[in-house]
Amino acid sequence: MTVVSDDVRGRALVAASAHVSRETLAKLDVLTDELARWQAIKNLVGQSTLNQVWTRHIADSLQLLDHIEQPGAWLDLGSGGGFPGLVVAIVRTARRDGPTHLVESNGRKCAFLRHICRLLELDAVVHEGRIEKVLPKLEQAFCVVSARALAPLTALIGWSNELLRRGALGIFPKGQDVENELHEAATSWVFTADVRQSLTDRDARIVLVRMSQPKVQTDVT
Repeated sequence: MTVVSDDVRGRALVAASAHVSRETLAKLDVLTDELARWQAIKNLVGQSTLNQVWTRHIADSLQLLDHIEQPGAWLDLGSGGGFPGLVVAIVRTARRDGPTHLVESNGRKCAFLRHICRLLELDAVVHEGRIEKVLPKLEQAFCVVSARALAPLTALIGWSNELLRRGALGIFPKGQDVENELHEAATSWVFTADVRQSLTDRDARIVLVRMSQPKVQTDVT
């Protein structure tokens, strides 16, 4: 009996996606090859995830595109090794959906992000710096703001609040502690959230956040 590895299954799942053309799949192949090459020196992602990169990183990032209703500029916070930022940039460049902006404070990871953007000629911009320093300098309107495995939901809404208020959709993949994060965020922010099942992890969820504002605190005497 032939044993099919998890990564082969993951690549097949990606290849079958409506978002992925043959040309897009080829670019995702380049991304995974370059990730493996740079990983030995730059430590871009968790070492234990490399043998499942197509499922843990590519497919997990790709599914976020299922929740987008219209093209426009996309902002990815804490892009790290490029997930979801580089994956959505590859797909969106092929579809001419608009630019993807990636924010990352780690210099070595920014070097990798810029390398891939140049190599694959992506419609993407890498911003090196801390989120709270970079965001005030961005004047462009965004239709989406995303962040994966970065911070609790309260912090994510805090960073992206002004963008959400202007109409951006927040897309934040979360783990099994999502209900606690939603409860905690609701103590500081007024927002609407749509929680959807992840396609790559039965214990994970994708939280779609719209229209947030600070919660008014009232003193009880």
